[in-house]
Amino acid sequence: MVAFSVVALLCSGPSTSAAVLAGPRAAPSTQNSRQIFDAAVADFSAGRLEASAAGFDRVAELLPDSAPQLWQRGIALYYVGRYEDCRTQFESHRTVNPDDVENAAWHFLCVARLESPERAREALLPVGPDGRAPMTEIYEMFRGELDPAAVLAAAGDRPRAQFYAHLYIGLYAEALGRDEAARQSITAAAAERYAVVGGYMHMVARVHRDSFDGR
Repeated sequence: MVAFSVVALLCSGPSTSAAVLAGPRAAPSTQNSRQIFDAAVADFSAGRLEASAAGFDRVAELLPDSAPQLWQRGIALYYVGRYEDCRTQFESHRTVNPDDVENAAWHFLCVARLESPERAREALLPVGPDGRAPMTEIYEMFRGELDPAAVLAAAGDRPRAQFYAHLYIGLYAEALGRDEAARQSITAAAAERYAVVGGYMHMVARVHRDSFDGR
């Protein structure tokens, strides 16, 4: 996923949750958005998912022209069960980041919850070239053309690729109702050894893993 950018507000992408101002004279609305964004990220990390979603909603309201870039909002919406809004966010994000496999995967997850995995596969967003390993194989898995073992094999011994393989295998398994397989893969993705390479998405894996205890 591309970095979230709201005018002078920059985030260095899904590999980090940090947000920094591009210059010392940012407009007050941008400064306020930055504060709300950072609070929404912190709320998500702490498992305060409703508060996180509300914060991301507020950022989108304050800076609507930049709302399509706010993929973090889409993920928060997924976890609070707002699947129609989640779907719309990822469809919007495709207009600014059309090549991203992760965006298509999260759109699938939202539609699978809202309707069914079969309908989600029919509605799977097209993507362009995403050169990160093993994104091509992850996309083929969501299309129903590749099994999870092949995704793991494509990841090889590269930690970042292994992290993404475990994460999306787990999310896909859960969408299909394979709860035990989902738990195993999400738990693997949430392992501390992947914290640096996973960045923001490792936080997502950790929050998801922790949610298993409340089910």
